[in-house]
Formats: sequence, structure tokens, C-alpha cells
Amino acid sequence: MIPSDPEALDALAAEHVLGTLDAREAAEVARALPVDAALRDAVARWEARLAPLADLAPPMAPPDGLWKRIDASVAKRSPAPVVPLRAVPGRAAPPRPGKFWKAWSAGATAVAAGLAAILFLRPADPPRMMTVLLTSRDQPAWLVEAEGGGLRLASLNPRPVEPGRVQQLWALPPGATAPTSLGLIPEDGQARVAPGLVRPEPGMLIEITLEPPGGSPTGRPTGPILFIGRLVPATGT
Repeated sequence: MIPSDPEALDALAAEHVLGTLDAREAAEVARALPVDAALRDAVARWEARLAPLADLAPPMAPPDGLWKRIDASVAKRSPAPVVPLRAVPGRAAPPRPGKFWKAWSAGATAVAAGLAAILFLRPADPPRMMTVLLTSRDQPAWLVEAEGGGLRLASLNPRPVEPGRVQQLWALPPGATAPTSLGLIPEDGQARVAPGLVRPEPGMLIEITLEPPGGSPTGRPTGPILFIGRLVPATGT
């Protein structure tokens, strides 16, 4: 049964792309793909994510004599009684032992590379953090949440900005000596800070100041602090 939980569906799609599902599961996924849009999207994401592995691992010829040594090692073992297989019209003859080990080795390498991709290409979820920015009278004014390595702001009590001025967002990480500008806040009271400007962490000071049009001309806050708060780990799920 194809799971509805997004994380379980994503894991199933990853195993499908890696080829690690058993025959029953693989057949079930194959039947579901034409009618399950969420599954198709998850499979497409994993195919795009794992495609660069082909460029990272160029084909390499095995050392001379490797397969002969494998064949010789297998031949030294006491063979179990077997019934000779006869060729069936329309089907290829069963592979020789040497070809089997080559295919097994290639398949194991592909699975190992895929599992490595899951660990290294799939980023860990950043910790959930948030704060409520307060006014000078300790009134809640803004909700700030760490989101995907960036920040998301939402006004809790929209109010007009002083004419001819703008609100500018700043962050001061623990140990820093000067705040970093995160940009101007739109008039609609909603803002997102893309990852890369700062790395959200517990204890980071978030503040909004009143600045001239275009923002602070010095790269540092020049106007009064309107709202302030510190990021803390979010509780609950």
C-alpha cells in the first residue's frame, strides 16, 4: 500500500529510484505511478537528486585477473547438487558465474552510492526556532520563525510606519559585535529572509529599527529600535 505520510512516501520513492525494493513492492509502485501524482513527484525529485552521481563515478575497468580469481575461488567450493537448466525458447540462457558476480558487484556499488546520496544530498532539517518581537512597552508585535535556514516574519499587530521612514530588520548572532542587516520590511507586514544572510541559532537577537528611505546609509542601525526579541527553540511538534 502506498503511504500517505509525506516522509514515508519520500522514503519509498528513494528506494524505488535506488532499486532496493523487493519484487512485490516494486510492482506496487509501478502500478501506482500512473495514478498517484504525489508519488510521481517524489520519484522525480529523487531521480533529479541522484542523477549527478553518474558524473561523480566515471566507469573504471576492474584490475586484470579479478574475475578469474573470483571464478577460481567459487570453483574451489564444493558445489551443491543442481539440476541442469535447459534453454527455453524465447529466453536468454542463464548467465555464467563470472557474469553473475560482475552484475552483483555493479548492483551493490550502485546501492551503496545511492545510500550515500541519501545521507549527503538530503540536508538535515534545521532546528525549529522562533521569537515574538516586543515593543518598548513589552507588547507583542511580530512573530519570527526560523524556516529552511532563513527567517519568516508576520506582523501580529499591523500599524502604519512613520511617513518618510522605513522599517529595517537586523540580526545579531551570539558573540557578534555588530548586527547584520536582513533587509527592509514590506508595507504588508510579511517578510521572508532567504538562507545565507545569517544562520539562525538560539540566542540570536532580532530587531527592527526605524530608518530613512532605502535603509540605513551606514550599514548599521541609525534609528530607534521599534521591536526586539531573541530566537529560542520552539517547543512541541
